[in-house]
Amino acid sequence: NWTSLTGLIVGVFLLYVLHTCWVMFGIVYTKPCEKPESDSCISPYLAAKPRLQLSVYTALRPNADGGHSLIHREEEFDVNTRFERLVNVSLPKKTRKNGTLYAMVFLHQAGVSPWQDPHQVHLVTQLTTYTLPKPPEISLITRQDEPQVSRSPRPASEQLDRPVSHWRSRLTVNVVSENFLFDREALPGDVHRYMRVYQSGKKMIYLPLLFVDELSNRVKDLMEINSSSTELPLSISYDSIALGKLRFWIHMQDAVYSLQQFGFTEKDADEIKGIFVDTNLYFLALTFFVAAFHLLFDFLAFKNDISFWKHKKSMVGMSSKAVLWRCFSTIVIFLYLLDEQTSLLVLLPAGIGSLIEVWKVKKAFKIHVIWRGLTPTFLFGKRDESEKRTEEYDTLQAMKYLSYLLYPLCIGGAVYALVFVKYKSWYSWIINSLVNDSQYCLCRCRVGVNQTIHFS
Repeated sequence: NWTSLTGLIVGVFLLYVLHTCWVMFGIVYTKPCEKPESDSCISPYLAAKPRLQLSVYTALRPNADGGHSLIHREEEFDVNTRFERLVNVSLPKKTRKNGTLYAMVFLHQAGVSPWQDPHQVHLVTQLTTYTLPKPPEISLITRQDEPQVSRSPRPASEQLDRPVSHWRSRLTVNVVSENFLFDREALPGDVHRYMRVYQSGKKMIYLPLLFVDELSNRVKDLMEINSSSTELPLSISYDSIALGKLRFWIHMQDAVYSLQQFGFTEKDADEIKGIFVDTNLYFLALTFFVAAFHLLFDFLAFKNDISFWKHKKSMVGMSSKAVLWRCFSTIVIFLYLLDEQTSLLVLLPAGIGSLIEVWKVKKAFKIHVIWRGLTPTFLFGKRDESEKRTEEYDTLQAMKYLSYLLYPLCIGGAVYALVFVKYKSWYSWIINSLVNDSQYCLCRCRVGVNQTIHFS
């Protein structure tokens, strides 16, 4: 039965990989118009090589009601020329009081105001986002670098519990530079929402495809806004983009947005953004295949591990202490990830792994739980002579001499971290120290298991 299940899982996995490849091909490949002179073709506005300007405004509302301010204008804008500009943006009073601010990016004809250009294209994006402030870290011994409450008008008890406005210090703009001829009958839906078309005689002309890269907005670039933040820096970067990459980026942004609607936090979404932004697309495709097969092998290993422990009746030749230490280490690492507010993508697998290790301890020590109402009673099974000899060798030989080295290292590492490393609280220090100690425990477990198995 297990063999047939494994074959079914592998078959479904291969179908999934092939389907994913087909979907990705449909995203990055766009069928061009086969008859350029046909009325069904949509021609690019950039083919005429017009003189363009790029202007960036800020506004308190996405429709610019209440006024707007020009923060940057690229006079001699070339679609194929990459650039990066650093500007200082003055924050309105409403934004400094935990408010929002929007950026309006215009691509328009040179010498013409974007508000009066009929052939302008523009996009609106937020320059602020709401997220929980990062907890301050201090030295638990000297109390150095303790935050000053006067920096923010909010009460100290609310500073870490309420989402506050943060500044997005990067604005990345892209324009499709290739003169692609679209077929009106096969226009991709993801491109359609970014396309503005006008009639020129019998021809249909589409304006430049302007795109604001939201994936480049990372948590590490966020800056907390408070009442004293009258001016903050903004890096405006531009680069041309291929049509296939644009479509892929649109789908990835939609996927991240959907995850946030399902309850993923800004930090959770940032983990996913890093996969796409910090990796070359070809290397990303290779990484996908490697990760997919790694996931398959992990699942098969997980299945075999569960099957092995499910039918395990005796601990002869196996170190029960190694199982216990591994369970302890896994739980400590899970608590560390929880304290660091790690992404759910990492936290959930770690939590499931901890539960599995607890189940292994129950099997290794033959623990039976009997519930009397809401009160549990734990009963330990008896060991036979072979198991007792294994445990004796494990205690006297496998662990004894290794402990002489590990205990001083664990204690010394914890003391060093207390003096020289900054933490959010005493609990964070304890958890971080235990994480370091748990790494030694895992090493100890491997040595203990190897020696015990050799003994058996």
